[in-house]
Amino acid sequence: ETTSIVFVTPLAVSLLAGPILGERVGPLRWTAVIAGFAGVLLIARPGGDLSAGGISFALAAAACYTVYQLQTRLLSPTESTLTMLFYTALVGTVAMTLALPWFWRGPLPTLGDTLLIATLGLYGGTGHYLLTRAFRITPVSTLSPFQYSQLIWAILLGWLVFGDLPDGPTALGMAVIAGSGLAVVLANARIKWTF
Repeated sequence: ETTSIVFVTPLAVSLLAGPILGERVGPLRWTAVIAGFAGVLLIARPGGDLSAGGISFALAAAACYTVYQLQTRLLSPTESTLTMLFYTALVGTVAMTLALPWFWRGPLPTLGDTLLIATLGLYGGTGHYLLTRAFRITPVSTLSPFQYSQLIWAILLGWLVFGDLPDGPTALGMAVIAGSGLAVVLANARIKWTF
């Protein structure tokens, strides 16, 4: 559910690409954004199992990720991919290290745990490098919706690792968000459907 809520990011990026990046935002994109937000409401419905605090944090993460994607596209013509990756990693490392004493409550990681944590940094860094490179050569409103493949992985891993599957309204909300993102992709590709 959290992953799905964060996935309003591609819709917000598509919407903000017009005023911030000068990309055209037509009626199909507007419709897709509105439908995507309706999908979020299906997931975070009143009376559902999700906590208001958790929903707030997920929406805040989506807002931060939206700003990150838009800034990456804005900076890509003048900054190298490695420079942007370095400063993003540096700021994140410093901020999280400074916050660590207030939030760390567990035992110190073992050597094996430390290696696993280091590989997370390697995977994350590689992913951010590839994402930054992609934003350099592709319009952000076209690229963002492709990230919906992460929804499939979130559902699959949630089921395999935690035995957790989304309920009916949540699954419908996920489908609406993903469908909205795909509609944006189709609009950007200017695919014309004929029946």
